[in-house]
Amino acid sequence: MSFNLYSKSTQRDLPAIPRDASLNEASNYLPSQGLIDAVNVSLTLGLPLLLTGEPGTGKTRLAHHIAHIFKLGKPLIFNAQTSSTVKDIFYKYDALGHFQYSQTSKDVLNPDAIETRFITYQGLGKAIKEDKQFVVLIDEIDKAPRDLPNDILAALEDLAFNVPEIGKAYKASEANKPIIIMTSNSEKNLPDAFLRRVAFYHIPFPNGNELLAILQTKTKGLSTANLEAIINHFENIRATADLRKKPATAELIHWALLLQKLKFDTNKLNTLEKLSDTEREQLSMSYAVLAKTKEDMGKLKSSLQ
Repeated sequence: MSFNLYSKSTQRDLPAIPRDASLNEASNYLPSQGLIDAVNVSLTLGLPLLLTGEPGTGKTRLAHHIAHIFKLGKPLIFNAQTSSTVKDIFYKYDALGHFQYSQTSKDVLNPDAIETRFITYQGLGKAIKEDKQFVVLIDEIDKAPRDLPNDILAALEDLAFNVPEIGKAYKASEANKPIIIMTSNSEKNLPDAFLRRVAFYHIPFPNGNELLAILQTKTKGLSTANLEAIINHFENIRATADLRKKPATAELIHWALLLQKLKFDTNKLNTLEKLSDTEREQLSMSYAVLAKTKEDMGKLKSSLQ
């Protein structure tokens, strides 16, 4: 199957690109030595690990990688929101659903039935309730209200919570304490008290050699020279294009795969003046993977003129 795209009088065929599940395989994640050291510190001291870094540098994927390494199943993920409270990290209670049920049914539910129907355990709550070791990811904690990080740390120290709606309490056993990973895009400062009680690591943007290793893991059929040409052009965009949102590792991977599917001669990325009109159109089209705003797309396309 192909999609027919029209540009003036020229028809172009964009090949269908099937999703490659291997792109997100936890086994293909390549942590730097610094990140490995930070994880080891966190595990040794039993501290939550807070990760910062540009979006797309692999903060979230680390939780999947750790879960894979220790054979702990899929990580339990809590996505922090601007309205999140500390209760949300443990469970959600469908109060409206419960009320509607009580208004339309004569049956009186016992606590177990209420729990089954109207309580949904989330992230840390599920890990504690099941009394099984999990990796728990608290994603983008900087989006949450300012008090939440400190509230979460208090909860992490106890690893216990109450569900007053059903009169139950749960506490993690010493043997099954969860591994806690938290991420932040540094959109706002986190409280000092919070920062003092976590292990911290900032994931720097990968250098050229690291990007090459990542692409060699994530792509097949491209030579080292092809990949180096892609990386050089990508790094030049990040350094000189003055983009509002710089593309990150995730965008680089998808861009490399797109260029490969288009059978674009990546050696031409080093000599843009030698591009044919068709190649210039292809490259311009491919920037849809790298640009995230109208202004950034305009800047990238202008660079080809």
